[in-house]
Amino acid sequence: MNSYERPDQEVSKAVIYCRVSSAKQTVRGDGLGSQETRCREYAKYKGYEVVEVFRDDMSGSMTTRPGMQTMLAFLGKRRKEPHAVIIDDISRLARGLRAHFELRVKIGNAGGVLVSPSIEFGEDSDSQLVENLLASVSQHQRQKNGEQTVNRMRARMQNGYWVFQAPVGYRYERSSGHGKILVCDEPNASVLREALEGYACGRFETQVEVKRFLERQPSFPKELPNGEIRNQRVHDLLTRVIYAGYVVAPDWGVGLRKGHHEALISFTTFEKIQARLKGTAKAPARKDISADFPLRGFILCNDCGKPLTACWSQGKTQKYPYYLCPTKGCPSYRKSIRREELEGEFEGILQRLEPSKNLFRLVKAMFQDAWDMRFQQAAQSAVAIKAKIRNVETQIDQLLDRIVEATSDSVVSAYEKRIAKLEREKVLLLENLSRTGKPRHTLEESFEHAMRFLANPWKIWNKDDLIMKKTVLRLAFVEPLPYCRKRGLRTPNLAFPFKALGDFCSGKCEMARPRGFEPLTS
Repeated sequence: MNSYERPDQEVSKAVIYCRVSSAKQTVRGDGLGSQETRCREYAKYKGYEVVEVFRDDMSGSMTTRPGMQTMLAFLGKRRKEPHAVIIDDISRLARGLRAHFELRVKIGNAGGVLVSPSIEFGEDSDSQLVENLLASVSQHQRQKNGEQTVNRMRARMQNGYWVFQAPVGYRYERSSGHGKILVCDEPNASVLREALEGYACGRFETQVEVKRFLERQPSFPKELPNGEIRNQRVHDLLTRVIYAGYVVAPDWGVGLRKGHHEALISFTTFEKIQARLKGTAKAPARKDISADFPLRGFILCNDCGKPLTACWSQGKTQKYPYYLCPTKGCPSYRKSIRREELEGEFEGILQRLEPSKNLFRLVKAMFQDAWDMRFQQAAQSAVAIKAKIRNVETQIDQLLDRIVEATSDSVVSAYEKRIAKLEREKVLLLENLSRTGKPRHTLEESFEHAMRFLANPWKIWNKDDLIMKKTVLRLAFVEPLPYCRKRGLRTPNLAFPFKALGDFCSGKCEMARPRGFEPLTS
């Protein structure tokens, strides 16, 4: 006779095993408490002394359940004194045939006798038949529930709702007519929006710069104990179309479709990010570029054309900051340039970029004229976009007709890839159409930062913010500046806005005579 075949008369002590499928059930309900109460009533009826209660709030195999493992260890240490193992229902032991019988044998080998108020366990043929049937029904219910859950989730995805765990920057909230829907979770939503738009426009050249930006945000969740974020996670954030307001589930056959949640970025911005990710890789920004030497890597040695490095030099009483050329063989190799001398001359260039007030008013008027002109062109753009949408829809219909007639799997796969590409193109066109003629902000709001930068870039540079200083370098200059130790900074190659303003400033302005400027001819 096996250990689990001992009659009830030999058993005087009992343990109770309770289990629910998830931790949520312990919060939203009292499943564990209800099971324990029913098992205690059964133990009292049978005359058992309950010595211990073991609980699990998860599903899974026996090895992943800490409560089950603890119970088996408890029974193993008291093998000579058999204990009844009381479960509320056969489904609380396991919801699969194989797992059920594995646990049945484990409990028996540990000296336990499995009992339940819902079923009479026995070794005769009739008892085993009933046990097998109930275990089969329990497994069928689990599989059926899983299928129904997946079908409901898939149908909800088809309706444009996200059904998985809320991504960073969102949280679930109940809404009338929608059920649980994603809403922006501040301040992480704004932080993530700035990171995504910054990478799309080139403010962050590499994924490493995006990673460092997110790591500097106190509220943004970190993965590693040292407060860092994994590189793979940054890549995942940049490639998730859900942040553009769309949902997709390729494994369930759910193609790209508009979601009901608020987008953090536009689909156009998302496509720019994907294009940058597929582009030529760039070297990450040096981590040792600090606020002490903001021009490090931007100023070139005039002798060899290589970027200058920087360091602190130890004097007798204190340290002194210097820039220097690190290239061996260069005539200026390791020859120091005082930081205040080089940066002072650079700041002088920035201060000279400030246009006059009259010229700045003229530039603002030009922006206003361009803004008004764009509104006039919006109607024509909308007509052109609608024509492109109709063309894309015609191509999709033609490809669908070809799929029906195709007999080769490879041809069908090629058509499906082409349709998916056209669907993304259609989504992009629809988004452009919805934004045509509808600016997100007023003229003043749209150009506020740009006008502030054009008015005086030195004021922005003068702030103790390394990111803003790097932004000034990218926006004000087309290429790095060479520095000659004898003659100082060479002529800078300014960005187009400052070059245009410089032409206005240097141009000779006067009223034209009725007969022109050229001298009269006979």
